[in-house]
Amino acid sequence: MTATITLDIPEQIHQRLINQATATKRPLKEIILRVLQVGSPPVWDDAPPEFQANLAALDRLDDGTLWKIARSQKTEAELKRYDELLYGNQNASLTSAQKAELTTLRKKSERFMLCKAQAIVLLRWRGHSIMVGDS
Repeated sequence: MTATITLDIPEQIHQRLINQATATKRPLKEIILRVLQVGSPPVWDDAPPEFQANLAALDRLDDGTLWKIARSQKTEAELKRYDELLYGNQNASLTSAQKAELTTLRKKSERFMLCKAQAIVLLRWRGHSIMVGDS
């Protein structure tokens, strides 16, 4: 037995539901029913404003792409350079160019980790089982 209702929702929520339907290749009706069962897709609007566009864009990605993001890792060279700059910063031995590089790398790292976390949460919301060390 089913019931039919008419509901006005904010455009932002409607667009997010459409994005999820498109990304998962599921009917909008199925996505709305999922929302009613388990809640809405994970939000990103509480993240720092500078990262919100990156996080919002993840809503439109298919599951395969989200898995790639969730499993991605920084390269050894990237990690080594970041550590070198952090060490230099602790010893007050960085040039102004190196300080700017450290700031850029810090923001990239924050964006990287937020996107990984959001990808994992989206995959979980879409019904995937997420295990630590999942490959």
